[in-house]
Amino acid sequence: MAGPLPLGDPAPSDGRLPPDLAIDASVPFSAYVHIPFCRVRCGYCDFNTYTSGELRGARQEDYADTLSAEISLARRVLSEAGALRPMDTVFFGGGTPTLLPAGDLARMLERAVDAFGMADGAEVTVEANPDTVTPAVARTLAEAGVTRLSIGMQSAVPHVLAALDRTHQPENVRTAVEAAKDAGLAVSVDLIYGAPGESLADWEASLDDALSLESDHISAYALIIEDGTKLARQIRRGEVPRPDDDLQADMYELADARLAGAGFEWYELSNWARSDDQRSRHNLAYWRGNDWWGFGPGAHSHVAGLRWWNVKHPAAYAQRVAASESPAAGTERPDAKAHLLERVLLESRLAEGLAIADIPVQNRDRVAGLIADGLIEGAAALRGRVRLTLRGRLLADAVVRALTG
Repeated sequence: MAGPLPLGDPAPSDGRLPPDLAIDASVPFSAYVHIPFCRVRCGYCDFNTYTSGELRGARQEDYADTLSAEISLARRVLSEAGALRPMDTVFFGGGTPTLLPAGDLARMLERAVDAFGMADGAEVTVEANPDTVTPAVARTLAEAGVTRLSIGMQSAVPHVLAALDRTHQPENVRTAVEAAKDAGLAVSVDLIYGAPGESLADWEASLDDALSLESDHISAYALIIEDGTKLARQIRRGEVPRPDDDLQADMYELADARLAGAGFEWYELSNWARSDDQRSRHNLAYWRGNDWWGFGPGAHSHVAGLRWWNVKHPAAYAQRVAASESPAAGTERPDAKAHLLERVLLESRLAEGLAIADIPVQNRDRVAGLIADGLIEGAAALRGRVRLTLRGRLLADAVVRALTG
């Protein structure tokens, strides 16, 4: 299970938005649907997920109905605020969304479409464990309106999967990708690098295997050790080594070179796509600060600068919703300084970059130094944008500190 929820102000029991909230109806609206169930807990994961023995009063078979009730609440709240907009993107994340029957996922999507409508050409993504994707599952999802499957490959090397506590069979990744393609779904493959015991050769093998799948999109994330996880405890006890920063940098550079050579272009630090229309529009909505409602236990939402988050445990979530109450646990409205820091942090990660005009005036003279250090592109800066070089991507946090500190 994830760590504690953020501190914040109390959330209203009816979910009502503040009357002074300045909502811009032209800002795209997205929905995130959190599916908190997993068969086993991976040692590195700190997401808000639960195995069957941890549910204590919540039932997976009731989840679609419970979440649909929160969708109804959201429609009422947004209608009262004059902020009802069709969904531009929908993302089913977790956990393992495909642990639920595909029909349940279809039912939740149908309820959301009934409540909000769907923008033309909307993107609808479902995350999936390779072992849970069959041709029948892929067809059901496609028929329901899902457009994209994000498959958690992580690695092609058995001992690396074991180090991450991943239980799927490597060969099932290809089976899942083929099932998704046959159903007409776009496919993204997720990788993790820097696991204990993983060598550069292991990582190269995983990249080669991922490229052989001919997916539309690849994400590659450096392993981060989160407090409270099994892996953090193993490292603290000296049972496994801490990830090596230099090796992870080498792995990132190898990934960027291999993916570029195969026709992929980076558009965010950890994400590559074959073309602009195959980028994850849902994740771009987060990075660009659009509005979204997060459904499910522990899910976070954002509308017009207001943020709120739901209670974490599925049982507490179900109790709130059954009582016709908002499941929100807390809320906050970041001030201008916090908003600026977040904007620089997120937009500087994108290939399109950050407008220099959005950097605090007193820090704009630091751009020249960052160019001299090889961290941002000089040509882009002349066009008024901060765009990271490859070296800058490896030192992105230092760039953000320089632009905001």
